[in-house]
Amino acid sequence: MHYRRLGRSGLQLSALGFGAWVTFGRQTGRSQARELIAAAWDHGINFFDNAEGYANGDAERVMGDVIADLRLPRDGYCVSSKVFFGAAETPGPTQRGLSRKHVREACDAALARLRVDHLDLYYCHRPDPDTPVEETVWAMDTLIRQGKVLYWGTSEWPADLIREADAVARTHHLHGPTMEQPEYNLLHRERVETEYAPLYDELGLGTTTWSPLASGLLTGKYADGVPDDSRLAQAGLDWLRARVLDGDTPDATSPVQRASRFVALATELGVAPAPLAIAWCLRNPHVSSVLLGASRVAQLLENLAALDLLDRFDAGTWGRIEASVG
Repeated sequence: MHYRRLGRSGLQLSALGFGAWVTFGRQTGRSQARELIAAAWDHGINFFDNAEGYANGDAERVMGDVIADLRLPRDGYCVSSKVFFGAAETPGPTQRGLSRKHVREACDAALARLRVDHLDLYYCHRPDPDTPVEETVWAMDTLIRQGKVLYWGTSEWPADLIREADAVARTHHLHGPTMEQPEYNLLHRERVETEYAPLYDELGLGTTTWSPLASGLLTGKYADGVPDDSRLAQAGLDWLRARVLDGDTPDATSPVQRASRFVALATELGVAPAPLAIAWCLRNPHVSSVLLGASRVAQLLENLAALDLLDRFDAGTWGRIEASVG
């Protein structure tokens, strides 16, 4: 495993992390979760990502139970949560968002579900148009000063709001955002590579990116439709299926067609498409950690092979890989 600093901080995260989105508490049961976290830990992963909204808190409960059962040393791993969407099935107005009330109470609930006394990383899962940024910054700073959170950041925030949060923190001598968690893959690049580009030097921003396989699209498994046992076939994920398969830009080449060209090139290069797509993400020096999601140990181990591909190809070949989805 390789380890990278989280932006300008001193925290060293595994270059590949393990996340629980749409798997733990839904697609993956406790016994499978135990096998996955044990395999991740055995292969050097020290960063486990979660959120209050994943399976209405059940993803955190499963992860917390498994980590406790495995008796992982608390000083050897990092665990995260995110606040915004709420954990209730139908959250009320004080059970979601980034108000001081919800940020504090969501943190306490996440600590209980994950069975830890502090969160290493805590993210504002989306911007909250109903809460002033200043209120959220103060709430996060309070959690850090109370010892409940070590680093806080954002997820899918626009660059101007991240700058605003940092400015509030600097003005009042508070702890500002350390990291952002955006989507990043061969089909989704603009925010990480362009919008956030100035923030890496200006703020020392780190990134823990998600969906390196575009929700499985870059593996090629959706080329002929949606398999019944796949993530996109799960009940309640119609919105994700439409987004992944149809894309955000009408009249453009479909994401499935673009992914098919990438898969064909991976086959030509003699490598599996999944680790190749993950390795491409890792080549970006501003990526602190790439979050993997897997429902089977064999799938996780295949994805970990991305580390072996980083130095396998020359710049020209990596250029061909990028061009394949253009």
